[in-house]
Amino acid sequence: MNVEELVRDTLREQAAEQSPAGPGFADRVLAVRRRRRTRRLASVAAATAAVITVAVAVPLLDSGKSDVRPSGVVQRNGITGHPDQSPPRELIAAGQTELAAYYTWRTVPQSGDRGIGVRTYRLLDPGTGTYVKDSRWAFVAVAPGLRTAAVLEQTLPVRRIGLLDLATRKVERWIPVEHGVGGLAFSYDGTRLLATTYDDNPDVRAKVQNVKGGWDWGPAFATSSRTGFYDFDVASGKGSWTGVVSDRNDLARGDFSFSRTGGQVYAHVIGGRDGMQQFYDLDGAKITAPADEKYLRADVDARLSPNGRLAALGLTREVAPGKSYSSIRDPRTGKEITKVRGGDLLAWVDDRRLIAWERASGLDEPYRARLVLVTIGSDKIVPLSGVQKEMYDALKAWQPVFARR
Repeated sequence: MNVEELVRDTLREQAAEQSPAGPGFADRVLAVRRRRRTRRLASVAAATAAVITVAVAVPLLDSGKSDVRPSGVVQRNGITGHPDQSPPRELIAAGQTELAAYYTWRTVPQSGDRGIGVRTYRLLDPGTGTYVKDSRWAFVAVAPGLRTAAVLEQTLPVRRIGLLDLATRKVERWIPVEHGVGGLAFSYDGTRLLATTYDDNPDVRAKVQNVKGGWDWGPAFATSSRTGFYDFDVASGKGSWTGVVSDRNDLARGDFSFSRTGGQVYAHVIGGRDGMQQFYDLDGAKITAPADEKYLRADVDARLSPNGRLAALGLTREVAPGKSYSSIRDPRTGKEITKVRGGDLLAWVDDRRLIAWERASGLDEPYRARLVLVTIGSDKIVPLSGVQKEMYDALKAWQPVFARR
């Protein structure tokens, strides 16, 4: 399918459905400074490109007074948001996607200049629709359906994986492992669980100088201790371990994730540009990316749309007083189809709407963002959360964990 056909189909879908309207950072610590640099470069590039007319396949509509400002709860047409809450206390959801959990960081010092980053999770209680603190877990991955979470105990890496019932908050089953596990990810259909193994804790922190000239905890550029991955069948708990040799391009936390089909795995790696990813087959050998994931970025969580025909890519431009736009591309060709509001696309809600971080500050102010719902073909946003107070510091900001209903 070529770009023109994708555009026609997108426009048909928009004509067939009325866009909903209301009144109203993932764990990428190593990438945060790269993203700041990318924002600055994108702003300069946008200013330079202002003298050139750049056409996009699907126009952005309703410019001008298009931002829906926070005012109490947003609850209509399958959208539930709380623009007055940051971090959120009550359910955030839209379409087929829910904020299943979120976490904050703290650093536990190990020596004068070395520490370990520790997450504190708040998990959605399906009975009350509120987020409840659960400090037992060092890592949580939520399966599609939001009934089960895979959990790792403190301190990483661990020798067993728990399958947690989100309604009762009880571990229904433990899966013992021989190789220490530090990261988890479910397959797209939720039937398989990928567990990344490490020899040491992947969340090492070091003292780094901040913009004010003081010292804070930041990511340590340590050699990766990653050793491989387990691929488990969730129903039976059976699986096998595959060793993967780490190299100088691997991040200290280089968790594996499944490809859309589950036939391959990939990890974020260091390279000549931001968001680079390396794919492996299930035997641990490096391979080229699948055709429909070749142009994706490892630091853009949304990736492919539910129907697989659109790819969410990174920030492309920012417009005064404080709007961001990200690229939507054809996953097979990498060609841009359109731009959509949002500086960081986090999760698809359906085939034309996404949840994103979008800036809530001017271009000449420190970067602060909130969760918003954005729609392809529209310049409108619907705020879903309040504004992050510590967006520039990934160790202080709250980090969302989304899952499909």
